[in-house]
Amino acid sequence: MKRVLVEQLKNHIDEEVLIKGWVARIRKLKSVTFLIIRDRTGLVQCIATNEFMEARSIKLETVVSIIGSVVEGNNSYNPFEVQIKSMEILSQVTEELPIEINKKDLEVNLDVMLNNRVLSLRHEKKNAIFKVQNIIVEAFREFLKGEGFTEIFTPKIVAEGAEGGSEVFLVKYFEENAYLAQSPQFYKQMMVGAGFERVFEIGHAYRAEEHNTNRHLNEYVSMDLEMGFIDGFEDIMDIEEKFIKHMLLSLDERGAKYIELLGASLPVIENKIPKIKFNDAINILNTMYKKTLSGDLDPEGERLICSYVKEKYNSDFVFITHYPREKRPMYTMPSGEEETKSFDLLFRGIEITTGGQRIHDYNMLINNMLYKGLNPNNYEYYLNTFKYGIPPHGGLAIGLERLTAMILGLSNVRETSLFPRDRTRLQP
Repeated sequence: MKRVLVEQLKNHIDEEVLIKGWVARIRKLKSVTFLIIRDRTGLVQCIATNEFMEARSIKLETVVSIIGSVVEGNNSYNPFEVQIKSMEILSQVTEELPIEINKKDLEVNLDVMLNNRVLSLRHEKKNAIFKVQNIIVEAFREFLKGEGFTEIFTPKIVAEGAEGGSEVFLVKYFEENAYLAQSPQFYKQMMVGAGFERVFEIGHAYRAEEHNTNRHLNEYVSMDLEMGFIDGFEDIMDIEEKFIKHMLLSLDERGAKYIELLGASLPVIENKIPKIKFNDAINILNTMYKKTLSGDLDPEGERLICSYVKEKYNSDFVFITHYPREKRPMYTMPSGEEETKSFDLLFRGIEITTGGQRIHDYNMLINNMLYKGLNPNNYEYYLNTFKYGIPPHGGLAIGLERLTAMILGLSNVRETSLFPRDRTRLQP
């Protein structure tokens, strides 16, 4: 007999079926026992006599195979249930469960949840986080393919960090030292120069930053794009805005049940996403909130600017543009002596995207490397691309975990990583 998934049982009323899954709940009455069986598509109530159940040792989360008849019946899960005829234990639970996952909410602290990650992900709300995340990734991929982008897969073991500096993980690579990639930045640009013009990648990135906050991970998923023949960095912001709208529509159409389950609310973009220059944002913080900043926005500054934008423009998003040259990587196109043609996208109080126009002129790139205190000889393979003709181009990177957390209103980005890697966590 072929297995039938829970979501398909409605099509098999008054038929005998084979279902397989985990025992999510057990409820014993005077003469019958109800088993709630969970598979990847949902929950279904199954019923058997107490005599039948007493002959079998069934614990919560035991994996079972059940043959039974689907009959109409009112319960909190479905307008039908399965009357058990036979049951096989496929995998028995051998120890007491370290966490209770059959409650409406998973009532454990974050460390306990992550230490028991596989078990915690069986909880429908924790599982739903990653169903939402999957829709976000699908939306990114389908939108960019519709815009003429090619998906690429770049090395994660590299000779130099794309951002410069010391925030890279050292890897012993045979007789040489290598690093885990901070981003696919160099390779994205090289692929624009290779004639693809428009490329994107969804892959892991690594930052050896010693932060231990609710918004930082040392390994995260970066959704990157790079596009050639742009007229300015405004083109990059425009395509991100189009993607955000497409993503929100996809979440509404495909993920509504997960959004509702998690008690989240999708943002609405009524018009264009507001744009504020970096220096203007600094002035707003100083004037309206008595907060003094200069070189960059700190987390509190990001939250305050987002509050300002929400109140003035009724927008959950805001582009902060023209970041200082000293705060942007060496490949960022300058705008005058002190500013750059770059931006961050802030969403509900946190930066989720960094992007901008790149330098495409070989000599200008050399000079900017020197300005940043970098040795161009260390970047020869990258610089060669610019010797042989590369169009004006730009791109961006979106942190998938942060974006997911902000959409779902989660306070800690670790909840949106399957197996987080932070300053202190290397397992599971």
